[in-house]
Amino acid sequence: MIASFKKNRKGIYFICISSILACIGQLLWKLSGDGNILYLIFGFGFYGIGALVMLIAYKFGSLSVIQPFLSLNYILSILFGYFFLNEIITINKIIGIIIIMIGVTLIAGGDSE
Repeated sequence: MIASFKKNRKGIYFICISSILACIGQLLWKLSGDGNILYLIFGFGFYGIGALVMLIAYKFGSLSVIQPFLSLNYILSILFGYFFLNEIITINKIIGIIIIMIGVTLIAGGDSE
């Protein structure tokens, strides 16, 4: 499992950055709901840059390892909602976060050729 992460480390870093940028873009889209066009434009910018970084990530790792890390979007969305939108994190969301983290670890750690 450790060998898989080491082998794909650069791709994992890039996909995590991509995930963060995409979630920031989505948060800005949500914040633009009150008519702030600047948030909407910046949201598209962050999301677009995130997509480009994702393409770069695929150059530096196996698809079977890199792709599951996009599930981090779900975790980041919950955290962004909590910190920026005053949403509540329920026990079900915490359990979901734990399951996602376990799943990503198990799937991404399986590329140990």
